[in-house]
Amino acid sequence: MADGLIGPVDNDCGRYCPQFHQTVELLGRRWNGVILHALMTHAERFGEIHAAIPGISDRLLTERLRELEREGLLSRICPGTSSAPRYLLTPKGRALGPVIDAISAWAADWNPVAE
Repeated sequence: MADGLIGPVDNDCGRYCPQFHQTVELLGRRWNGVILHALMTHAERFGEIHAAIPGISDRLLTERLRELEREGLLSRICPGTSSAPRYLLTPKGRALGPVIDAISAWAADWNPVAE
């Protein structure tokens, strides 16, 4: 393209977009993308999310869930004293569905897992 940009730009950010940068850093932070993917595939309880993500420690999963909650992407719901909390995507988090799906499709086509 003549202006040096790759693809369409639908906002006023121009060559550097702080919103894009912040979003990519959030989604690209270790484990955040796979946690969101697990939540989008109906894992709700800590144990379900943990089981869906081999290799993540309890401590790190807790940290990332808190971070995603602070960012407004999920809500921690405590149904009662005897029930484990549930983690549910907020509308803001659910809006990332097409993004996570696109990353999954791209990974399947272009980034095979080394065995």
